[in-house]
Amino acid sequence: MANFWLMKAEPDSRIVKGKDVKFSVDDFEACGETAWEGVRNFEARNIMRDRMKIGDKVLFYHSNTKVPGVAGLAEISKEAYADYQANPKWFMVSVRFQKRLPHLVPLHLLKFIKDQKKLPDVLQYLDDDARAAISEMQLLNRGRLSVQSVTEGAYNAIAMLGEKGGWESIIDEKGKLVKAPKAEDAHSNDESQKPATKSANSRKRKKLTETEEEPEPAAKSTRRSQRRKKED
Repeated sequence: MANFWLMKAEPDSRIVKGKDVKFSVDDFEACGETAWEGVRNFEARNIMRDRMKIGDKVLFYHSNTKVPGVAGLAEISKEAYADYQANPKWFMVSVRFQKRLPHLVPLHLLKFIKDQKKLPDVLQYLDDDARAAISEMQLLNRGRLSVQSVTEGAYNAIAMLGEKGGWESIIDEKGKLVKAPKAEDAHSNDESQKPATKSANSRKRKKLTETEEEPEPAAKSTRRSQRRKKED
């Protein structure tokens, strides 16, 4: 039975000890398979050494970049062996590229899904189980580890998001969530409506005043008629 993982790589150039650590989904697709060397975290090392098996599924994640997110799918192609760039206490695995997701699934979107009580219509294809699986991801609760376990439900939900998309209308071109109008903007709109309301109230009061005053001439006329009758 396959396990499921999220593995981070940096898509932008960054020099570490004289070497550019850049490895984007473009680079991954071009090479087809790579040794996942350079991991220097003991927890991540232990995952690769003790738990990763051939055929395990991988979410390939763009990290340390302007718009971080899941960019593709991969699988473990070779189990742990010594990292050739370090002493034998460090290990690596080999990972084979499978496919690029048509839509990058940004971290902002995953956080949005976790935080919302009700998803907008464009995300209604995610059921409650998928939402729960995303909400429980280590990425959203303990995000810094470069190699993380994910559940099958989270893997499938993110793969679905990457295939279907449709949520771009709530994400701007920088990968940020489109924000609702600010409270002060709404307040300004209320203020702009006040004069009209006041004017309407003034007209209403004027109308009522005119209505109340209308009977008065008739009353005077009646009194004058009564006086004439008495005089007559």
